[in-house]
Amino acid sequence: MRRNGSRAPSPSVAEPRRPLLLGVYSFVRAARVCPGVRRISLLGSLVTSKAIPKDVDLLLVIDRMMDLTELARAGRRLIGSAQTINLGADIFLADVTGHYLGRVCHYRECHPRAACLAQHCGQTEHLNDDLQVVILSKDLLASPPVDLWPKVVRRLSVPTDVEKILLTDLERDQ
Repeated sequence: MRRNGSRAPSPSVAEPRRPLLLGVYSFVRAARVCPGVRRISLLGSLVTSKAIPKDVDLLLVIDRMMDLTELARAGRRLIGSAQTINLGADIFLADVTGHYLGRVCHYRECHPRAACLAQHCGQTEHLNDDLQVVILSKDLLASPPVDLWPKVVRRLSVPTDVEKILLTDLERDQ
C-alpha cells in the first residue's frame, strides 16, 4: 500500500486497539449483508502488534456495479467510531477481477468540495477513486493478511486481541 501525506496517530485513549477492533466487528456484520460484497479483509497496522495503530484498514472485494449506499453508511459509522478516539478508517475497494477501484467516500452526499481528491467525483456514488493518493498492490489485493468474511482466513500470525475480539466471534457467526 502506498500513501502520500501520512500523519502520526494520536489517539485520545491509552489503548485504542480494542475500540477499533470492536468497530471492525460491527462494520463486518453490516457490510456482509450488502448485495455485491464478496470478501472483507483486514490490512494494515491492526494485523500487527503495533500498540497504537494509525487507523483501521479494510479491503472489500465487490461487484463493480454494486450500489455503494449501504456500504458507505456502514463505513461512515466505522469512521465515526474511530474518530471518537482520534483515529481513522479506510475502506478500500477492489472488483472481483482484482482491479483496485478506490475507497468508500466518507461524505454522506456527493457535491464539489475542495478537500475531495476523487478523480471522478460523483460518477459512481460513494466511490472515492483517489488513485493518485492511495494504491494497493496486486499482491495485497489477491492475498490480504486476514480475510474476515465470507470465511476467516489467516495468512499470518495475528495478535491475540485480533483473535479474541474479532476472529473468534466472526468464525462463530459463520
